Amino acid sequence: MLRISRWLPTASIGTYLVALAAGVALPLLIFVGFLMLQLEDHEREILSSQTAEDAQLIARSVDRELQDMATTLRLLVTSPELEAGDLRSFHNRTQNSLKSNSLYVILVNADGQLRLNTRVPFGTPLGKTGNMPALQSVLRSGVTEASPVFLGATSGRWVFNVAMPLPKDISYSGAAMIITQDAEDLKKLISIDGLPKGWSAAVVDGAGRVVTSVGAQNLAQGSAFPAETLRLMTGFKGTIEDVEGDLKQMYGYAQITGWTWKAVVWGPIDTAQASILTTWRQLIAGGAVFLAVGMLIAWLVGRQLRIPIQQIAEMAERIGKGEIVSPVETKIREANQVAIALSNASFDRSQAEDRIHLILHELVHRTKNILTLVQAMMRQLGRKGTSMEDFQKAIGTRLQGLGKSIEALAREQWAGVSIHRVIEIHMSTFADVADRVELNGTDFMLKAEAVQNFGLILHELATNCVKYGALSTQYGKVCITWVDLPGGTEDGPLLQLSWEEKDGPPVREPTQAGFGTTIIRRHAAAAFGGQVEVDYNPQGLRWSLTAPRSAFERNELVESPADIAI
Repeated sequence: MLRISRWLPTASIGTYLVALAAGVALPLLIFVGFLMLQLEDHEREILSSQTAEDAQLIARSVDRELQDMATTLRLLVTSPELEAGDLRSFHNRTQNSLKSNSLYVILVNADGQLRLNTRVPFGTPLGKTGNMPALQSVLRSGVTEASPVFLGATSGRWVFNVAMPLPKDISYSGAAMIITQDAEDLKKLISIDGLPKGWSAAVVDGAGRVVTSVGAQNLAQGSAFPAETLRLMTGFKGTIEDVEGDLKQMYGYAQITGWTWKAVVWGPIDTAQASILTTWRQLIAGGAVFLAVGMLIAWLVGRQLRIPIQQIAEMAERIGKGEIVSPVETKIREANQVAIALSNASFDRSQAEDRIHLILHELVHRTKNILTLVQAMMRQLGRKGTSMEDFQKAIGTRLQGLGKSIEALAREQWAGVSIHRVIEIHMSTFADVADRVELNGTDFMLKAEAVQNFGLILHELATNCVKYGALSTQYGKVCITWVDLPGGTEDGPLLQLSWEEKDGPPVREPTQAGFGTTIIRRHAAAAFGGQVEVDYNPQGLRWSLTAPRSAFERNELVESPADIAI
């Protein structure tokens, strides 16, 4: 998919929706077109079969007519008048009996001289036959034959003959007997009612001339049927397709059994498949309309989508500039949800930025205080004239303790840390004795500056206790207690925080005050605005700080760390 997407152009959502509509509609139209082609081929096969059947039906009708004429000849040959040589009586009787069928009998000698013709009164001077090649063919073959169509000398019309040679025992009456009929009379045998509009039918003789024809292309009698087309008509029956000008035509043909004639049915394929072509035109027009409507709807939908997307993009740009934006109202539910989410995000971002600015301001402020405190530690330790190694060690341990307090505050975003947590953090430095520290008091949240100051005091007390006090022995213990005192001051209720050591070595008051003493006395009193008492009882050191509870506890109404003053 990624490879394909590289080739896709950058375009509007409307363009892609229009392409989607086209991509959905075109395969459907192509598939319908394929089905129509299949249907057209099927219809073409049916048309071909029906055309051949229509030609065969005409051939059968003409064959019956020719067979009837041949039968009539066989009956006439056996007439008594002919055997007696009474041609007048034969002429009169035959003329009367065949008059209703429009059939005429001719007796002809071998040289073509007519002896009688029922088309005219007996005794009328007669010439020679107008179709000598047909007569010679009959005399040569000795069988009944149908002649090609020709223009009759007596009738002046296009006629055809069915001729039969006479037996030798009556050859005195003539060489052959012929029944002649006007070619026009065969039209009654050709029906085009079942043919498609614009189609034609014809009977073609053995010489390739039209005996008779009906339909849209009514060929003239005696005219030559297209020779190239006739050459393609091989076999007993079948169909062929040929192109004449701009028209593609189908020809169905059938050989008239026992004769040299053919029945031919033909016409333009488009006319026969007019319903298919109409369906094709409707499909093309409907498909074009369907595609156009689908693409128009896709374009309108794309336009409807583009407007809220542009509005949301404008919201995003304003958010990028740091503005708080209100959600836009669109007609698309999902777009409204995105707009609401962006609006909420802009508000949250603004709050987050304000909080970050406040925290940075607070961080700068607290960093200054921490640096001031570190400078004070360094000055105090530097006055003792200790070695550089002791100086580095003293500074390092105190900075480590201060770092733990700062790390705990950073995790809580300088919002404060519980007093239990502060004690646990600083006593974890002395993990092997931490289980001998007892806590008494209800847990509460220390504010940020109290965490740093109490952590610094706690580190000094714990370090001294581990080195010289109760935790320096195996059974020594420390009890850290905080309780609320009755009464109070202008600053509110008082809290007493105490550190008491038990079961340690005897305690002696130090002869000189070091930095640790400064931290637990003066710094503790100044940082919390209270009073510090240190009792060096031989049974164990006791340190206590009494100060307003507000100096320890975080005010829940404070909204940000920047509101807390150090």
